[in-house]
Amino acid sequence: MADDARELALFLLRGVLVQKIMMSDLVSVAEGPPEVLARGQRLANAVLRKLGPADAALKPFLHKAPQPAVRDLLRLATVELLAEGEAAHGVVNDAVSLAKRASPRSAGMVNAVLRRVAEQGQEAFDAAPPTRLPGWLRGRIGATHGNAIAAKIEAAHGAGAPLDLTARGDAAALAEATGGTLLPTGSVRITGRAQVSALPGFEAGDFWVQDAAAALPAKLLAPAPGERVLDLCAAPGGKTMQLAAAGADVTALDLSARRMKRVEENLTRTGLSATLVTADALKWEPDAPFDAILLDAPCSATGTIRRHPDLPHVRDGKSLKPLFALQAQLLARAAGWLKPGGRLLYCTCSLLPEEGEAQIEALEGLTPEAPEAEWIEDAWRSGPGLRTRPDYWPDSGGMDGFYMALLRQG
Repeated sequence: MADDARELALFLLRGVLVQKIMMSDLVSVAEGPPEVLARGQRLANAVLRKLGPADAALKPFLHKAPQPAVRDLLRLATVELLAEGEAAHGVVNDAVSLAKRASPRSAGMVNAVLRRVAEQGQEAFDAAPPTRLPGWLRGRIGATHGNAIAAKIEAAHGAGAPLDLTARGDAAALAEATGGTLLPTGSVRITGRAQVSALPGFEAGDFWVQDAAAALPAKLLAPAPGERVLDLCAAPGGKTMQLAAAGADVTALDLSARRMKRVEENLTRTGLSATLVTADALKWEPDAPFDAILLDAPCSATGTIRRHPDLPHVRDGKSLKPLFALQAQLLARAAGWLKPGGRLLYCTCSLLPEEGEAQIEALEGLTPEAPEAEWIEDAWRSGPGLRTRPDYWPDSGGMDGFYMALLRQG
């Protein structure tokens, strides 16, 4: 009988590549033991990251293009063999069993191709360039940063991402307790596979999962204890917890009730508090102005592809212009909710200047402030703000792509 996790991985790949559904939505309706769901998702993500090398390894042994279901089965097995180092016997046997269900006539071909891949495919797999971004995104990144940087970003996507933690308290103590590495920005990085809930301090609420780059906007806003702070578009709550841990009086607002439930759960686990509001930020009005606002605006999320390799296959450039307009609307509304002299931190997890630098250039009524902190690297500076990229920190696991700018009222 075929491995349940491999069968789930194929379901996820079909949903992403054929039906154009985000992985998170597919996982939310999948059934099975937690360990099977976790492994199936991990395998599907590994295939999406290594599509280019997998296809390069398969190409010499395929006389014609297989049907999509068989193609994805071959890709999955190839990644397990050549990237994961799984034993050929188990991988090939399982793939043949799965092929008999998907396309019985293909079982013999799957068996023959995968045995040749296992014996002869490693060199082509290793020599292949990283999985290429779709044209709508690669063209924009190349136009902004150059094609050489675009290739480095693709390589970072293919490498995936380590597990980053933000400490509720002493980050150095958390690094020691978990066996992680304390990064220059204060995040703790765990390399290798790790079960988050089994890490020391999870049940006590000593930390939460948050990419090192995603932790920077709240650090840049630097709220003082007792300041009235709004976390706008707050879910899943990493920044809300950072602001609350700094002692701020936090209001967290998000449109999604489902995602706000997760914020509530995270706050409960960490013993932190915030006022939670589920509302449309384009219609909601605060009862009093804020000392500071953190706006993590809805965006293309193109800076997070190393963690979400399904994104380029599901989304396209058609959704960008409405997002640009929404970001400008949210910025304008948030600016009106500040006290005189108050500050606003605008950020997006995007690689596109239209969602970062261009928004700040077009904004009126707020003055950008050059960010100053000992953890800021010169390479991150972009105009009045900061921009991180997946190809930064290549020797220590990379970071998500983020843009952030600190603005002041008056």
